[in-house]
Amino acid sequence: MPIIVMNKNSLVSISDISRDEMLDLLRRARYFEENPDSKILDGKIVATLFFEPSTRTRLSFETAVNRLGGRVIGFSDAATTSSSKGETLKDTIKMVSNYVDLIVMRHYLEGAARYATEVTSVPVINAGDGANQHPSQTMLDLYSILKTQGTLENLTITMVGDLKYGRTVHSLLMAMQYFNPTFNFVACPELRMPQEYKDFCDEHGIKYNETTEFSPEVINSSDIIYMTRVQRERFSDIMEYERVKDRYTLHNDMLADSKPTLRILHPLPRVNEIDRDVDDNPKAYYFEQARNGLFARQAIITRALGIDPEK
Repeated sequence: MPIIVMNKNSLVSISDISRDEMLDLLRRARYFEENPDSKILDGKIVATLFFEPSTRTRLSFETAVNRLGGRVIGFSDAATTSSSKGETLKDTIKMVSNYVDLIVMRHYLEGAARYATEVTSVPVINAGDGANQHPSQTMLDLYSILKTQGTLENLTITMVGDLKYGRTVHSLLMAMQYFNPTFNFVACPELRMPQEYKDFCDEHGIKYNETTEFSPEVINSSDIIYMTRVQRERFSDIMEYERVKDRYTLHNDMLADSKPTLRILHPLPRVNEIDRDVDDNPKAYYFEQARNGLFARQAIITRALGIDPEK
């Protein structure tokens, strides 16, 4: 049986790419913001395999492909596929690989995207695997931070809410290792940042503070506040979810003494963690952040396919 080697252009974890590769993706994202439409994917077919529900991620990937002149096949509900008949993930990936140039996959199991790269030579982009990683969200987060702060260096980033299951904060933390950040981890004990990510900070000399209080001191010291939704779908105990779901809510009056350059990010969808009265504050950036996802994902797709958009 032939040995399949992971395609070097796959993106499963943010740790798969170097600092220079991240900066190249950010350069590409800026290019696509200025030039969102082209035909550089003419003749290319991309599969979007979403075994877990998604709106923003799936639609932005599909829009990215369409704007670049490619075509999309796939599904947004695993119940409509042969997996509902018992087909294994391996068989699904190998079957789809016969038809496409690139696979974008979201799955509810941690490690599913990595496994997919082991059974196909087609490049795979991880669009979220369980509570593990979400590297395309990380790239749009980095692009949003760079656009609003003018730099990625020496920033204080406050992460609030579900730091245990929040794959977006895990990926962002790992990506920022190159830029000398200081993190504030704000969470209740049940949802605190997992030890493995705190160990990662210690190993890479990343400064962090851990607290249960979303205090004025924390808010006013921040360059970025990254709010997260407490994810009901990650809880096996619904009573535990009910206890913690409304612990942290950001209100507009809490921002009165914050830095003028502060920006509030959120991977969306939100529930109660950002009050609607924040939406009109110029420091609210989460809807623009979602728009940046289109450009970041155009950058990731062209990298995966080995296409330089500027050539």
